[in-house]
Amino acid sequence: MEIMIQASYFLAAVLFILGLKQMSSPVTARRGIIWSGVGMILATVVTFWDPSLHGVSNYVLMVIAIVIGGGYAWQKGKTVPMVDMPQMIALFNGMGGGAAGAIAAVELFSAIHQSQGIPGMGVSAILGTDVAIVAIVGAFIGTLSFSGSLIAWAKLDGKFRRTSLVPMQHWVNLILLVAVIYVGVKLFNTESTLLVLLFFALVLLLGVFVTTPVGGADMPVAISLFNALTGLAVGLEGYVLDNAAMIIAGTVVGSAGTLLTQLMAKAMNRSVWNVLFGGFGQNTASAEAGEIEGSMKEVQSQDAAIMMAYASQVIIVPGYGMAVAQAQHKVWELAELLEENNVSVKFAIHPVAGRMPGHMNVLLAEAGVPYDKIFDMDEINPDFPTTTVALVIGANDVVNPDARNDKTSPLYGMPVLDAALAENVIVVKRGKGTGFSGVENALFYQDNTQMLYGDGQKAASDLIQHLKKL
Repeated sequence: MEIMIQASYFLAAVLFILGLKQMSSPVTARRGIIWSGVGMILATVVTFWDPSLHGVSNYVLMVIAIVIGGGYAWQKGKTVPMVDMPQMIALFNGMGGGAAGAIAAVELFSAIHQSQGIPGMGVSAILGTDVAIVAIVGAFIGTLSFSGSLIAWAKLDGKFRRTSLVPMQHWVNLILLVAVIYVGVKLFNTESTLLVLLFFALVLLLGVFVTTPVGGADMPVAISLFNALTGLAVGLEGYVLDNAAMIIAGTVVGSAGTLLTQLMAKAMNRSVWNVLFGGFGQNTASAEAGEIEGSMKEVQSQDAAIMMAYASQVIIVPGYGMAVAQAQHKVWELAELLEENNVSVKFAIHPVAGRMPGHMNVLLAEAGVPYDKIFDMDEINPDFPTTTVALVIGANDVVNPDARNDKTSPLYGMPVLDAALAENVIVVKRGKGTGFSGVENALFYQDNTQMLYGDGQKAASDLIQHLKKL
């Protein structure tokens, strides 16, 4: 039986790896999710035959957990709107970190219980030096990811809007981090359950305090980082439980999440440290808004439709505003109409468009946009200077030319889409406000830019109606 269990875990790990590989392309992503899901089901089912499980109560608890957790995830996954997908990812990611932290807590409390009444015995003596270290580190990472992800979920869902909890927040964060490290070291040889509880309480607090200052523009990086930490925590706790599937799956998720975090941070010209302990200053940005010369020029939907109808090429730049307006289907209908008029249409996606990696790709795929019409930033930027119209709908910071040209801008150095270089730029926007970063957008004031104010879905519908009349 043991051989069958280990073979099943190995097969599940292989399915995880192959599934993750398939997820690297939008064309095969659905297949990858199915393969990974099959691997997870296999790993879960075979756990019921684990010889270390004793007593009916364990099986009852496992079934209850699977029914509640699986049922909620199934229902939520089927009904969640695409615009709310980042919140769900953050929430489920937090559950993964919490599970890893809970495993570590069980092992630590079990070790302390076994050491009771035996002088000189502590966590490390019961678990062994290597397992004790891994358990404590895994507890730290998993618990931090749990509380941090919950704050990320609350901020994305609009339930929590604060950017600080106490004065001199970053110094408090540093003090908390030092305290966590100190208590974690003491935990190594402890026989005290109170010290374990204090450790988890401090880490939970640290996750809350570290994530609270993270702004909306940085949230995709923070979510990706917590995803990587959750994977790493699961891998470490797999070592504690001697579970090969958890080790492999956690390591794969952790390494993939780390690479994604680095790519996201690079796309924003930020370091991960700066995301967690720095932050775009909204006050600074607003103070600099008045320095931009010129004014925004409004265009009516009929004029915008005529401009696009006689264009040779239109590049559509979607952003989170398009997701909020649920305008992706109308935008694709607009693109199809343009193509019927022999206008070349492409979609340009910034690496941090939306509120999580791949958010725009998923929305456009849902609307039926073919993958060969969706281009990453590096692929599409050379096309902007030869483009007749760049239609920016719901995007803001990712098309701000100040990120390239103005060294005083808080966005300076962040790679952006070169929509500003198109012959004409039409920006669909609800109002004249700034983006997530709070930084004024110089693109909106350019001579070749015209603003089409209004809800994204209504604006796209109006453009479609005018195009049909031409």
